[in-house]
Amino acid sequence: MKRHNQLWQEIISFENLFLAHKKARLGKRQKEYCADFDILLEIELFQLQKELREKTYQPGAYKTFEINEPKKRMISAAPYRDRVVHHALCNIIEPIFDKTFIYDSYANRKGKGTHKALDRFVKYFRSSQFVLKCDIVKYFPSIDHEILKNLIRRKIKCKDTLWLIDLIINNSNPQTPRNEYFSGDTLFTPFERKRGLPIGNLTSQFFANIYLNQLDHFIKDELGIKRYVRYVDDFAIFSHDKMYLSTLRKNIEIKLEEYRLRIHPVKSQITQVKFGENFLGFRIFPDRIRVKSDNLRRARKRLQKMELDYKNGNIDLKEIGQSVQSWVSHLDYGDTYCLKENIFNKLVFS
Repeated sequence: MKRHNQLWQEIISFENLFLAHKKARLGKRQKEYCADFDILLEIELFQLQKELREKTYQPGAYKTFEINEPKKRMISAAPYRDRVVHHALCNIIEPIFDKTFIYDSYANRKGKGTHKALDRFVKYFRSSQFVLKCDIVKYFPSIDHEILKNLIRRKIKCKDTLWLIDLIINNSNPQTPRNEYFSGDTLFTPFERKRGLPIGNLTSQFFANIYLNQLDHFIKDELGIKRYVRYVDDFAIFSHDKMYLSTLRKNIEIKLEEYRLRIHPVKSQITQVKFGENFLGFRIFPDRIRVKSDNLRRARKRLQKMELDYKNGNIDLKEIGQSVQSWVSHLDYGDTYCLKENIFNKLVFS
């Protein structure tokens, strides 16, 4: 397996840092922190470059908040200059790892995304009798730092690049405690191993794909499964044989233990296709696709809040248009014409 060296000068080049800034500010140009960085752009980028070159760069503190969509999660926002560094790193190392990813891994990858994952899911779903749908328990809080670093070192040997990667991983803020015991653990093992990546980081999303890449290849290459789809920690396998899927589940559970992960005992189950299955906000049936009711309820609340914000002058029509168009594009995936009429005919922005 080829390991890559001499990456550091590409990562810290002014051109790459400037590109990273342009990516980091997408959709954020109106934010005060982004405008402040823009005003002193050259000074800020040269300062970042100097700190990286001299190894004096230190990530700042995360701002955290909780969301309940669709479940309670802690989201972490890194300072803007750190986001620039994250983009600069991923600009260079992401193509190296992306070549090793399987075709049917769809999250946070160029040319992939939610709708392509749904297309693949629907195709396999409608040509099978059963689906094994799995969800990993507390995935981001469970990612083991030592295992992740070792996986990264299989492809990267540039010491300077590894210094930055380790710094970002080590600076992860505390996540929801996950004191799981695995084979060979002592009483203190779960407390001695550092775990968890902050949800919301570009690097966390990228590292999450690296972490499960071994599972993808185990399922595709070693088990020989053709009909398989993964989006972050949600994955599905399709078959006409329910007992076969039950055996696969046991094999997958054993494999995941190597990475100190477990699939959800309730949310992970084998379903007969005719009864439908949930995936990425939709309920998929053999003959139709519906929006999940809890997703619809949250969307209605967001739209109502936008109505109130516009009435109070806290948001402009451009922002509303972008948000609504994004939601419409999502709804368009399902059989939702009447639903859209019902929702949007009741909206009044005045």
